[in-house]
Amino acid sequence: MDDEDLKLQHIKKNNVNLDEMSIEAIGEHIAQLEAEIERARAAIKLKEGARDGANSLFKT
Repeated sequence: MDDEDLKLQHIKKNNVNLDEMSIEAIGEHIAQLEAEIERARAAIKLKEGARDGANSLFKT
């Protein structure tokens, strides 16, 4: 399985039918998505920090 397959699998996992959900369930879904966005942003910050640290080692 390559990266593109994993991306598509992840997209399909999060693609829920909102028409079948109650207002409360949609609100919970939004909260879960927002939490996942925050988790992704935190991962980006960690990776940027690691990248910046590595870059500073190799600059002359």
